Amino acid sequence: MKNMLLTGVALSAITATSALADGHLTFAPGEGPFNWDSYDAWAADAPDLSGQELTIFGPWLSPESEYVANMLAYFEEATGATATYTGSDGFEQQIVIDAEAGSPPNIAVFPQPGLAASLASQGLLAPLGDDMAAWVGENYAAGQSWVDLGTYADETGADQMYGFFYNVNVKSLVWYNPENFEDAGYDVPQSMEELIALSEQIIADGETPWCIGLASGPATGWPATDWVEDIMLRTQTPEVYDMWVSNEIPFNDERVINAIETFGMFARGEGMAAGGAGGVASTDFRDSPAGMFTSPPQCYMHRQASFASAFFPDDVVVGEDADFFYFPSFAGEDLGNPVLGGGTLMAVTDQSDATDAFMSFLQTPIAHELMMAQTGFLTPHSGVNLDAYKDGTLRGQGEILLNATTFRFDASDLMPGAVGAGSFWTGMVDYVGGASAADVTTSIQESWDAAK
Repeated sequence: MKNMLLTGVALSAITATSALADGHLTFAPGEGPFNWDSYDAWAADAPDLSGQELTIFGPWLSPESEYVANMLAYFEEATGATATYTGSDGFEQQIVIDAEAGSPPNIAVFPQPGLAASLASQGLLAPLGDDMAAWVGENYAAGQSWVDLGTYADETGADQMYGFFYNVNVKSLVWYNPENFEDAGYDVPQSMEELIALSEQIIADGETPWCIGLASGPATGWPATDWVEDIMLRTQTPEVYDMWVSNEIPFNDERVINAIETFGMFARGEGMAAGGAGGVASTDFRDSPAGMFTSPPQCYMHRQASFASAFFPDDVVVGEDADFFYFPSFAGEDLGNPVLGGGTLMAVTDQSDATDAFMSFLQTPIAHELMMAQTGFLTPHSGVNLDAYKDGTLRGQGEILLNATTFRFDASDLMPGAVGAGSFWTGMVDYVGGASAADVTTSIQESWDAAK
């Protein structure tokens, strides 16, 4: 195998033997925290695709597009094919135009399953086959979840796997200030029961456990929907969650009401949230984490996705001044370790020998590790070396993914727009403001009925 070039890779992710020259890191065989043996074994059996082209189209722009090109270099090295990735901020519109015109790329990178499912139902995607479904089920943590999320009805109505998830994100996180926990003698909770007990202990100590903010301009209310979705996964089976998402059970089902009222324990409970329920409703979600870093602290915890650190004060160093833990499951519910999040998927829009080889390449750990080392890339691939992540924050989130027993997408993103980006958002604001969960969920269901 020839030496390869990767641009912009963090030195912290690479072994000390790597050489830095002209802004590039050059990897000789065996260098870096990568599964070279598995790559070499795959490359030894890879087809000769010299003269063939592989085109990939997706939503990733610079610098992510350069990171993808770095990963593709290893596919090119093994096969002789020319692989090109093109990114566009108008991807979702353009891929439909290209597919319907009969001139799609070989592979499309979908940021949401919904559009991929729509194209599959029109016969515009090529199924990945039972062997790929079996491989994902065996080699991805919570593997069946990923198979299900990538399986859609074809033009005859038969379910087939079309989507291979590549780069996901995690929402089931609680952020905290380790120094505050240490000073107060608090331990990171390992179950939801312990998290509730810790919240009550903080109140008993005269402090406020949570910072929560729902304000987000026209999208005000969405942070509360994430809370409810996470709680649904911790109080109900994945099947019930899916039925809720598709409205096979009504929005005002008692199980949904219970999840909202559990969220209310944190958001409306006496002394639970900074500023009380009024503060929760009026605080911008971007400003809400700041209370963890004041002296004295205005709160001790903040539940938010991995992107929350982008809104921390400038002088806060993640890994030192801020850390996170898994939003825990109920020990008494026996529902495993569900994780809420999202992700992008690869789907074949124009099948060829090169596409078949590339989808096989994506099964190798190194196809993931090369991205892990460069950017905020997370994978549920159970065969990767966690040391390949470019920093400890990503490594910790990667561990949460690998410990997941169930993975589900954000429910509001999968619901009709009038509900998921409308009445669900506003209904949660009304609930925090004092409306009953029963009234709020009935109103949301009425909006869903009107949208059908």
